[in-house]
Amino acid sequence: MKAILGRKMGMTSVFAEDGTLYPVTVVEVLPNVVTQVKTLEKDGYVAVQVGYEEKKESRANKCEKGIAKKANTVPHYVSAELRGDEMTGYNLGDVIKADMFQAGDIVDVIGTSKGHGYTGTIKRWHMHIGPKGHGSGYHRGQGTFANNGRYNHGVMPGKHMSGHHGNKSATLLNLLVVKVDAEKGYILIKGGLPGTKKAIVTIRSAIKTVKNKPTVKPLINRAPAPVVNEAPAEAAPAEEAAAE
Repeated sequence: MKAILGRKMGMTSVFAEDGTLYPVTVVEVLPNVVTQVKTLEKDGYVAVQVGYEEKKESRANKCEKGIAKKANTVPHYVSAELRGDEMTGYNLGDVIKADMFQAGDIVDVIGTSKGHGYTGTIKRWHMHIGPKGHGSGYHRGQGTFANNGRYNHGVMPGKHMSGHHGNKSATLLNLLVVKVDAEKGYILIKGGLPGTKKAIVTIRSAIKTVKNKPTVKPLINRAPAPVVNEAPAEAAPAEEAAAE
Protein backbone atom coordinates (compact mmCIF):
# COMPACT_ATOMS: atom_id res chain seq x y z
CA MET A 1 0.00 0.00 0.00
CA LYS A 2 1.28 3.48 -0.90
CA ALA A 3 0.12 6.88 0.30
CA ILE A 4 0.68 10.60 -0.20
CA LEU A 5 -0.53 13.91 1.27
CA GLY A 6 -2.52 16.47 -0.70
CA ARG A 7 -4.79 19.48 -0.31
CA LYS A 8 -8.42 19.51 -1.42
CA MET A 9 -8.97 22.50 -3.69
CA GLY A 10 -12.57 22.07 -4.88
CA MET A 11 -14.68 20.30 -7.49
CA THR A 12 -15.03 20.57 -11.25
CA SER A 13 -15.98 18.44 -14.25
CA VAL A 14 -13.88 16.92 -17.02
CA PHE A 15 -15.03 15.23 -20.22
CA ALA A 16 -13.83 12.13 -22.01
CA GLU A 17 -13.46 11.99 -25.78
CA ASP A 18 -16.75 10.09 -26.11
CA GLY A 19 -18.63 12.72 -24.08
CA THR A 20 -18.57 10.97 -20.70
CA LEU A 21 -18.59 13.50 -17.85
CA TYR A 22 -16.52 12.89 -14.72
CA PRO A 23 -17.36 15.00 -11.64
CA VAL A 24 -13.99 15.24 -9.92
CA THR A 25 -12.33 16.79 -6.91
CA VAL A 26 -9.04 18.56 -7.57
CA VAL A 27 -6.36 17.60 -5.04
CA GLU A 28 -3.21 19.67 -5.04
CA VAL A 29 -0.27 17.32 -4.48
CA LEU A 30 2.96 19.17 -3.82
CA PRO A 31 6.17 17.14 -3.38
CA ASN A 32 6.13 15.22 -0.08
CA VAL A 33 9.61 15.42 1.48
CA VAL A 34 10.66 12.57 3.78
CA THR A 35 11.67 14.20 7.09
CA GLN A 36 11.86 11.09 9.30
CA VAL A 37 12.08 7.34 8.77
CA LYS A 38 10.49 5.09 11.42
CA THR A 39 12.05 1.64 11.76
CA LEU A 40 10.92 -1.50 13.54
CA GLU A 41 14.12 -1.73 15.60
CA LYS A 42 14.04 1.84 16.88
CA ASP A 43 10.36 2.85 16.88
CA GLY A 44 8.51 -0.48 16.88
CA TYR A 45 6.78 0.14 13.54
CA VAL A 46 7.64 1.04 9.97
CA ALA A 47 6.56 4.39 8.49
CA VAL A 48 7.86 7.58 6.93
CA GLN A 49 7.15 11.07 8.15
CA VAL A 50 6.67 13.57 5.33
CA GLY A 51 6.45 17.33 5.20
CA TYR A 52 3.96 19.15 2.98
CA GLU A 53 4.07 22.79 1.85
CA GLU A 54 7.31 24.63 2.56
CA LYS A 55 7.51 27.18 5.36
CA LYS A 56 9.91 30.07 5.89
CA GLU A 57 12.57 29.35 8.49
CA SER A 58 11.66 32.54 10.31
CA ARG A 59 8.19 31.09 10.96
CA ALA A 60 9.40 27.68 12.19
CA ASN A 61 10.19 26.70 15.77
CA LYS A 62 13.35 24.96 16.94
CA CYS A 63 11.87 21.47 16.65
CA GLU A 64 10.80 22.02 13.04
CA LYS A 65 14.18 23.52 12.17
CA GLY A 66 16.01 20.57 13.73
CA ILE A 67 13.92 17.98 11.85
CA ALA A 68 14.41 19.85 8.57
CA LYS A 69 18.15 20.17 9.13
CA LYS A 70 18.56 16.41 9.58
CA ALA A 71 16.66 15.81 6.31
CA ASN A 72 18.62 18.57 4.54
CA THR A 73 15.42 20.38 3.61
CA VAL A 74 13.30 23.34 4.77
CA PRO A 75 10.54 23.34 7.44
CA HIS A 76 7.01 22.48 6.35
CA TYR A 77 3.55 23.54 7.47
CA VAL A 78 2.10 20.01 7.57
CA SER A 79 3.81 16.93 8.93
CA ALA A 80 2.26 13.45 8.90
CA GLU A 81 3.21 9.78 8.93
CA LEU A 82 2.47 7.48 6.02
CA ARG A 83 2.44 3.72 6.47
CA GLY A 84 2.37 0.88 3.98
CA ASP A 85 4.48 -1.90 2.57
CA GLU A 86 5.35 0.27 -0.43
CA MET A 87 6.48 3.18 1.75
CA THR A 88 9.67 1.42 2.83
CA GLY A 89 13.02 2.11 1.23
CA TYR A 90 12.82 5.90 1.44
CA ASN A 91 15.67 7.90 2.94
CA LEU A 92 15.80 11.31 4.58
CA GLY A 93 15.28 14.06 2.04
CA ASP A 94 13.66 11.86 -0.61
CA VAL A 95 10.73 13.40 -2.49
CA ILE A 96 7.43 11.60 -3.10
CA LYS A 97 5.45 12.99 -6.03
CA ALA A 98 1.95 12.54 -7.41
CA ASP A 99 3.12 10.17 -10.16
CA MET A 100 3.17 7.31 -7.65
CA PHE A 101 -0.50 6.98 -8.64
CA GLN A 102 -1.83 6.58 -12.17
CA ALA A 103 -5.16 7.25 -13.89
CA GLY A 104 -7.46 4.29 -13.30
CA ASP A 105 -6.13 3.46 -9.81
CA ILE A 106 -8.58 2.80 -7.00
CA VAL A 107 -7.76 4.75 -3.84
CA ASP A 108 -9.07 5.60 -0.39
CA VAL A 109 -9.13 9.22 0.80
CA ILE A 110 -8.87 10.14 4.48
CA GLY A 111 -9.80 13.62 5.70
CA THR A 112 -11.59 15.54 8.43
CA SER A 113 -15.28 16.15 7.87
CA LYS A 114 -16.78 19.63 8.03
CA GLY A 115 -17.62 20.82 11.54
CA HIS A 116 -21.22 21.89 12.23
CA GLY A 117 -20.86 22.86 15.89
CA TYR A 118 -23.56 21.96 18.43
CA THR A 119 -26.60 20.68 16.52
CA GLY A 120 -29.91 19.11 17.36
CA THR A 121 -31.10 15.59 16.66
CA ILE A 122 -32.95 16.57 13.47
CA LYS A 123 -29.75 17.67 11.72
CA ARG A 124 -27.31 15.38 13.52
CA TRP A 125 -29.19 12.09 13.31
CA HIS A 126 -31.79 12.88 10.60
CA MET A 127 -34.75 12.31 12.92
CA HIS A 128 -38.30 13.26 11.92
CA ILE A 129 -39.86 16.59 12.82
CA GLY A 130 -43.05 16.42 14.90
CA PRO A 131 -46.48 17.77 13.83
CA LYS A 132 -46.46 21.48 13.13
CA GLY A 133 -50.15 22.20 13.62
CA HIS A 134 -53.31 21.33 15.59
CA GLY A 135 -51.87 22.52 18.89
CA SER A 136 -48.83 20.23 18.88
CA GLY A 137 -46.18 21.30 21.36
CA TYR A 138 -43.53 18.97 19.93
CA HIS A 139 -41.60 20.01 16.84
CA ARG A 140 -37.86 19.39 17.10
CA GLY A 141 -37.63 17.77 20.52
CA GLN A 142 -35.75 14.58 21.35
CA GLY A 143 -38.83 12.56 22.27
CA THR A 144 -39.10 9.84 24.87
CA PHE A 145 -36.05 7.98 26.11
CA ALA A 146 -38.16 4.91 27.03
CA ASN A 147 -35.83 3.66 29.75
CA ASN A 148 -38.42 2.36 32.20
CA GLY A 149 -37.68 -1.19 33.25
CA ARG A 150 -34.49 -1.42 31.22
CA TYR A 151 -32.10 1.31 32.31
CA ASN A 152 -33.75 3.19 35.14
CA HIS A 153 -30.58 4.72 36.60
CA GLY A 154 -29.60 6.79 33.55
CA VAL A 155 -29.57 7.21 29.81
CA MET A 156 -28.66 4.17 27.75
CA PRO A 157 -25.20 4.45 26.12
CA GLY A 158 -25.38 5.28 22.43
CA LYS A 159 -28.65 7.19 22.69
CA HIS A 160 -28.97 9.59 19.76
CA MET A 161 -29.02 13.07 21.28
CA SER A 162 -28.02 16.59 20.35
CA GLY A 163 -24.34 17.48 20.54
CA HIS A 164 -21.20 18.27 18.58
CA HIS A 165 -21.59 17.30 14.94
CA GLY A 166 -18.84 16.80 12.38
CA ASN A 167 -15.13 17.61 12.59
CA LYS A 168 -14.22 13.92 12.73
CA SER A 169 -11.91 11.73 10.71
CA ALA A 170 -13.72 10.34 7.67
CA THR A 171 -12.58 7.82 5.06
CA LEU A 172 -14.09 7.30 1.62
CA LEU A 173 -13.28 3.93 0.07
CA ASN A 174 -12.73 2.80 -3.51
CA LEU A 175 -12.56 6.11 -5.36
CA LEU A 176 -11.40 6.32 -8.97
CA VAL A 177 -8.36 8.35 -10.00
CA VAL A 178 -9.29 10.14 -13.22
CA LYS A 179 -6.07 12.02 -13.98
CA VAL A 180 -2.60 12.54 -12.51
CA ASP A 181 -0.33 15.45 -13.46
CA ALA A 182 2.94 15.36 -11.52
CA GLU A 183 4.41 18.37 -13.34
CA LYS A 184 1.57 20.70 -12.37
CA GLY A 185 1.09 18.86 -9.06
CA TYR A 186 -2.53 17.70 -8.94
CA ILE A 187 -4.67 14.56 -8.93
CA LEU A 188 -8.29 14.40 -10.11
CA ILE A 189 -10.41 11.97 -8.08
CA LYS A 190 -13.97 11.11 -9.08
CA GLY A 191 -16.64 12.29 -6.64
CA GLY A 192 -16.55 14.43 -3.52
CA LEU A 193 -14.03 14.18 -0.70
CA PRO A 194 -14.39 14.82 3.04
CA GLY A 195 -13.42 18.17 4.47
CA THR A 196 -13.55 21.82 3.52
CA LYS A 197 -11.70 23.49 0.68
CA LYS A 198 -7.93 23.62 1.23
CA ALA A 199 -8.17 20.85 3.81
CA ILE A 200 -5.34 18.31 4.00
CA VAL A 201 -6.25 14.79 2.86
CA THR A 202 -4.34 11.52 2.64
CA ILE A 203 -4.59 9.47 -0.54
CA ARG A 204 -3.71 5.79 -0.17
CA SER A 205 -4.12 2.59 -2.13
CA ALA A 206 -7.51 0.92 -1.65
CA ILE A 207 -7.49 -1.65 1.14
CA LYS A 208 -10.61 -3.44 -0.08
CA THR A 209 -10.81 -5.54 -3.21
CA VAL A 210 -12.87 -4.14 -6.07
CA LYS A 211 -14.62 -6.83 -8.13
CA ASN A 212 -15.68 -4.73 -11.11
CA LYS A 213 -12.89 -2.20 -11.41
CA PRO A 214 -13.99 0.84 -13.43
CA THR A 215 -11.83 2.21 -16.22
CA VAL A 216 -11.05 5.79 -17.18
CA LYS A 217 -11.76 6.79 -20.76
CA PRO A 218 -9.31 9.09 -22.58
CA LEU A 219 -9.96 12.68 -21.59
CA ILE A 220 -10.28 15.62 -23.96
CA ASN A 221 -7.05 17.53 -24.29
CA ARG A 222 -7.95 21.16 -23.66
CA ALA A 223 -4.45 22.48 -24.30
CA PRO A 224 -4.54 25.55 -26.56
CA ALA A 225 -3.51 24.94 -30.17
CA PRO A 226 -0.14 26.40 -31.14
CA VAL A 227 -0.28 29.69 -33.02
CA VAL A 228 1.37 29.53 -36.43
CA ASN A 229 2.39 32.81 -38.04
CA GLU A 230 2.05 32.25 -41.78
CA ALA A 231 4.01 34.59 -44.04
CA PRO A 232 2.02 36.16 -46.91
CA ALA A 233 2.41 34.28 -50.18
CA GLU A 234 4.71 35.95 -52.75
CA ALA A 235 3.23 36.98 -56.07
CA ALA A 236 3.93 34.64 -59.00
CA PRO A 237 6.38 35.95 -61.72
CA ALA A 238 3.70 35.63 -64.45
CA GLU A 239 1.27 37.76 -62.44
CA GLU A 240 3.94 40.38 -61.85
CA ALA A 241 4.71 40.56 -65.63
CA ALA A 242 1.03 40.96 -66.47
CA ALA A 243 0.73 43.73 -63.98
CA GLU A 244 3.59 45.60 -65.64
